[in-house]
Amino acid sequence: MKANIGTLDRVVRLVLGLFVLALGYYFQSWWGLIGLLPVLTAVFRFCPAYLPFGLNTCATKDQGQPPAA
Repeated sequence: MKANIGTLDRVVRLVLGLFVLALGYYFQSWWGLIGLLPVLTAVFRFCPAYLPFGLNTCATKDQGQPPAA
């Protein structure tokens, strides 16, 4: 499983997931468990939904280096 979630994407998923979990707890609803999905994808840095579209929000390793001549 290769990481395909970058730092900003990871933080947003974690915050929104925890928020949904908190709302579910506050309103005593099982729907709050949907918040586990973004939390788990943030923890494992892998999103299966990105695979079919070829998305990857991770920074590339060659950033900051001048292009080869």
